[in-house]
Amino acid sequence: MNKTQAAELKQHEQERDFFCVVRDAFRVFAQHSAAKLGSAWAFTAAVLVIFVWLLTGPVFHFSDTWQLIINTATTVITFLMVFLIQNTQNRDAKAMHLKLDELIRAIKNARNELVDLEDLSDEELRNLEEQFRNMRKRAENDESPSRRVDPAESAQGAR
Repeated sequence: MNKTQAAELKQHEQERDFFCVVRDAFRVFAQHSAAKLGSAWAFTAAVLVIFVWLLTGPVFHFSDTWQLIINTATTVITFLMVFLIQNTQNRDAKAMHLKLDELIRAIKNARNELVDLEDLSDEELRNLEEQFRNMRKRAENDESPSRRVDPAESAQGAR
């Protein structure tokens, strides 16, 4: 390995480390922010800010600037909260999927095809939904156990 390759590799590692640090810092910030901003205290503080803003209306003669202050503040806060909420929901959904995947793998008679359902197309999900609807109907009629799947149905859902 020559000096140029070594320098490029070192730079790549530093960049990767920087992005990992940024990603981890954002994750921690998002988790703490979601916990704090999703509390009753945060809601109370927001209501208090709006109340104070309303009380200052007569002082500023309900001017355009007075309205612009709350408009700008709420727009910026909403914009930033979208990213925090999305990050938190993505992590929660991923954790839930992994837990469900582990349960599916751990149950002896479970169908392992149900692992990673989130990667299926909409059509495949509709087919699988139809399979479950049919299984529920059979179970309600006591024609067969609710966990059994006809091989033809399973092959149809896998397409």
